[in-house]
Amino acid sequence: MALFGKVGRREEIVAACAGAQALGIHVGMAATHARALVSDLDLRPAEPEADAALLDRLALFAIRRWSPIAAVSPPDGLWIDLTGCEHLHGGEYQFCQRLLVFCRRAGFTARVAVADTPGAAHAIARFGADDLACVTPGTTTVALSSLPIAALRLDPTALSAARRFGFERVADLLPVARGPLARRLGLPAITRLDQALGSTAEPITPRDDPSIPVVERRLLEPIGTAEAIEQVMGDLLRDLGELLQGRGLGVRSLRLAGLRVDGSEQIVGIGTSRPTREVPHLLRLLKLRIERIDPGLGIEQFWLAAPHTEPLDAIDLGAVLAGDTLVRDPARLVDVVAGRIGSGSVFRIAPVESHVPERAVARTNPVHIPGDWPKWQRPVRLFARPEPLWGVVALLPDQPPRRFEWRGTAHRVVAGDGPERVHGEWWRRDAEVWAVRDYYRVEDEDGGRYWLFRRGDGMDDNTGDLSWWIHGVFA
Repeated sequence: MALFGKVGRREEIVAACAGAQALGIHVGMAATHARALVSDLDLRPAEPEADAALLDRLALFAIRRWSPIAAVSPPDGLWIDLTGCEHLHGGEYQFCQRLLVFCRRAGFTARVAVADTPGAAHAIARFGADDLACVTPGTTTVALSSLPIAALRLDPTALSAARRFGFERVADLLPVARGPLARRLGLPAITRLDQALGSTAEPITPRDDPSIPVVERRLLEPIGTAEAIEQVMGDLLRDLGELLQGRGLGVRSLRLAGLRVDGSEQIVGIGTSRPTREVPHLLRLLKLRIERIDPGLGIEQFWLAAPHTEPLDAIDLGAVLAGDTLVRDPARLVDVVAGRIGSGSVFRIAPVESHVPERAVARTNPVHIPGDWPKWQRPVRLFARPEPLWGVVALLPDQPPRRFEWRGTAHRVVAGDGPERVHGEWWRRDAEVWAVRDYYRVEDEDGGRYWLFRRGDGMDDNTGDLSWWIHGVFA
């Protein structure tokens, strides 16, 4: 299938699927030529208005789900500013992977790039070698050097002039002085090059979303001290709290943006484990981000947005008035600790329905109450991966070992219990159809208690190779 549209006075191919491209159909080909080349080609008129409407809906979805700053990049792209909120998605690379999966599920073919500047991200996403590219900060020039001149979003006149002067790659432009280059390609081409390299600011005008609570402060004079910024944060949070209370909402993420007098922005973000609109708690979290704000010559305007909100009803105080003892909610502590060491470092261990010990636990949200744990005896410290043992002496098929070596130290066992037999999960992979582990709890002469297992039942060779492993340590 291919789409055609009116380009000048003739109809040209503006998009083609992979199958059509394999048959020789390409963008820019005349529609009549395409029909003659492939007689059964499914040729349909392009609908640019519908495409623009779809991109606008995607930009609105991005604002509500991923970042409060997102905009359409015509004719087929989106800008998403991850500054200050990438940690809420597990980092830039993990977010890009999730974004590609989302696009595939929605039926789109996508290419994603993250870079220091919007121009560099635009160029690498469209002309880079990979579908997913995360440019290391400070290496924008190296990443752009190998790309063609067209990656800089130059107009046709500038591209034609670049070809006449022998400029093919971005690297060809870098050593040329700006004055002679502007006379050859025009001043807009220099502006595009500087925007891609970060020498000239290129602010993204976000798509407005009336459903996102936003408050603003315009200051009479620029401020630059931590105390003044903290004061503005408190004022913004009080305004936002009143707005959220009127809507019956609580925030799960906040994004603070400050406009400096030089036109650049400073952006920080926080997240919470539960919806809340308590000003003291949110102010405490935002104060942890003040050190990341560079005021420069001063900040003259602030915005505070809540891109992720959830319903939050009134708190029932009946139990408190009755004198009952309430269980303290760990959400506040979790938010503060996560703000200091990162959200990925705070978690709770929850049980998973699996007989294999390393699969029977998983990390979960620290404020969620885990389910019931099985009554099997398990070590306090369970290794992520079992470690091999050497020099093991044991009687087959069911006796615990009498001696083993672990991490270069020999242990003589004085007491043991077992075996506890664990079969492989045959529905996961073929190698576990006959797999067997026999677990033993043993104690050595120094009082150390260990959790060991043998691969195989000691009788059938298909169940394991009879090697010994340690999987955990008891208290």
